[in-house]
Amino acid sequence: MRYEAPTTTKDAVALLHKAKGNAFVLAGGTDLLVRMKSDLVEADVLIDIKRIPSMQTITNKGGAFRIGSSVCGAAMSENKALVKAWPGVVEAANLIGSDQIQGRCTMVGNLCNASPAADSVPALVAARAKVVIVGPKGRRTLPVEKVVTGPGTTSLKKGEIVESISLPKSQAKSGDAYLRFIPRTEMDIAVCSAGVNLTIGARGVIKKARVVLGAVAPTAVVVPAAARAMVGRKLDEATLAKVAKACEAACSPIDDKRGTIEFRTEVAGVLAKRAAKIAYQRAGGK
Repeated sequence: MRYEAPTTTKDAVALLHKAKGNAFVLAGGTDLLVRMKSDLVEADVLIDIKRIPSMQTITNKGGAFRIGSSVCGAAMSENKALVKAWPGVVEAANLIGSDQIQGRCTMVGNLCNASPAADSVPALVAARAKVVIVGPKGRRTLPVEKVVTGPGTTSLKKGEIVESISLPKSQAKSGDAYLRFIPRTEMDIAVCSAGVNLTIGARGVIKKARVVLGAVAPTAVVVPAAARAMVGRKLDEATLAKVAKACEAACSPIDDKRGTIEFRTEVAGVLAKRAAKIAYQRAGGK
């Protein structure tokens, strides 16, 4: 195995594009190294991006955030401005692994690992986050929901690297939240999850909403019907019931030892309601 540690995105792209055999990008390594040690993958080239300055920082320009690909979960939770603007996104990132893992794991790694149960993805999609991708043919921007195409697969082309995640400026009277269900109290993979982002107007009426489910389909599921159930209304019990019904209808989960199809479907609706309540309260609703 050949190990490379480029100091620029351009060099990292060149190494990845020209690599022969199995080439992998190393950010935190909390998924990749486990897979390598378990002999699930064999790397011919390992490209460590942690020495690239642009991938190590969180920047805030007018309320819009840019999070570099090698920024760990712990660094996100220590950024007070980011936590205030997007608490749901930070909470989702902080659910990846243990405290020790938080010092290494990255949201971009969690995204590109392409697990249907990835914690950060529903929250990012709910926030309308985008990724900046750099490759041999230049730079492009893509909504987070367009990155993962199925379990373990992404839309990234040969030689392309995700350089950063971009979060838009959080609007006034907006709130977001992310919740998941796991069999244990911590250190487990989501059986199902829900991310909600909403904005309220006069008298607590919801103006905009976005609801996203995780672990109930091959990729994260945006549920427009759940958003429509909230827009133009206050978040009362009747509205929440419609949100849950829409989410249940959007589910197409698997049936395995961790949860049945029926269980995942029902709990997805419950989590969506609870996440909506938290997001509503954070937006200033009562």
